Amino acid sequence: MSSEPRFRVAICGAGIGGLTAALALSRSPDIEVQVYEGAQKLAELGAGIGLFSRPWELIRKLGLDTELLKYTEIKPVEGPVTAFNYRKSDTPEGIEFYTLVTKGNLMTFHRPDFQNALLQNMPRSTRIHCSKRLRSYIQRPTGPVELYFEDGTTATCDILIGADGLKSAVRRSMYTEKARIAQSEQKMREAVECEASIEPVWSGTNAYRALIPAERLSARYPGHRPAMDTDAFFRRYQYLGKDGYVIAYPIAKGKFINFVAFKSRHDLEGTKFNGPWVSPSDSSEVTSMFRTWEPEVQALMDCIERPLRWSIHIIRPLSTYVHGRVALIGDAAHASPPHQGSGAGQAIEDAFVLATLLNHPSTNRHNLSRALGIFDHVRRPVAHDVHERNRLNGQYFTFHHTSPSEELSLSPEEKLRRLKELGETFTKNWEWAWMTSAEPVVREALQLLNQS
Repeated sequence: MSSEPRFRVAICGAGIGGLTAALALSRSPDIEVQVYEGAQKLAELGAGIGLFSRPWELIRKLGLDTELLKYTEIKPVEGPVTAFNYRKSDTPEGIEFYTLVTKGNLMTFHRPDFQNALLQNMPRSTRIHCSKRLRSYIQRPTGPVELYFEDGTTATCDILIGADGLKSAVRRSMYTEKARIAQSEQKMREAVECEASIEPVWSGTNAYRALIPAERLSARYPGHRPAMDTDAFFRRYQYLGKDGYVIAYPIAKGKFINFVAFKSRHDLEGTKFNGPWVSPSDSSEVTSMFRTWEPEVQALMDCIERPLRWSIHIIRPLSTYVHGRVALIGDAAHASPPHQGSGAGQAIEDAFVLATLLNHPSTNRHNLSRALGIFDHVRRPVAHDVHERNRLNGQYFTFHHTSPSEELSLSPEEKLRRLKELGETFTKNWEWAWMTSAEPVVREALQLLNQS
């Protein structure tokens, strides 16, 4: 890197979005990149993530696919493949009613493996600092952005990328500043809206996450579908029921079953959750909620130990992801319900589009805010649409619009017909993830940049 970089980028947060942005920006040796992570060491929580073809296309463009494929038994397939099998499971006898077929397969990974692949490809010129939790920042009309960390240290940069997750300090500073400006201009309604954008709200859903050793599940229930020694595509299951559902699929080359159980109170969406947002829970807490479900679900419940309970919080759709020379990406910008498994993919898309604009030879210290404005223009509508689609799938998967009394009156044939219709409905709502590409978004961003 030259002694005087084109500009200096600070990225707060070393999760998937932050590290992907850092890796994508490293293609330009004249851009200096510093990553600041609040944790004492880089360590992702051990959950599974999935990528459909839209984000996987970006992974290939970043050259990460070869490294990532070392961590999974799944090989990319271009044509129609089985993504998930669906069962209605909230009765003693379950009903298998739908198979989700997608264009290109769902690539699943253990989250720490994904992080490791990013780090393995990161050049030494990109410096990553741990134990650096941002408290706030200040940006002035001229001069660098000033960063203030919880440990009392400071740093400066030309552009700040907030990839610091749901409880983003960057978002807090950004919207606090925007509220102050609105108040000074007597725009009180705008000021109130800015203040309301700072804190996440509860989605009304809790998720219970665990990794189950596949051998344990097979011993407890020989022939359990997600643990069977068959093609991984046919071992991904979602067990649906009233006000809850369970996901189970193999990861880490079949050694573990990624388990997530969701329990929803849709009437509490947008309220405050009382208690820690993430905490270990006793297995009885989750098993009691599913005690009347079919045997396959009971077997999964019997195999979990101390699952992590996550109260699923979201960000209200923001009026902007950027302010001056500061941008938000990933959960810091648009934390959504997880019901389409799109969080990691959306963070990757944010990082790729933003890095494409910043890497462009015409981008320099003097027009950074223009590049960020284009990023916001092309990415925010897409992310907000995905947010609403995730929300709807959460309702579909938990039979939110179906009453138990109505279900009892249906014949088995009519019940199956309606379940298949439901499958077609949530597929149409979800198919953006494998039927569309981020390429038009990237192309529009570059066209706007070239016109400016």
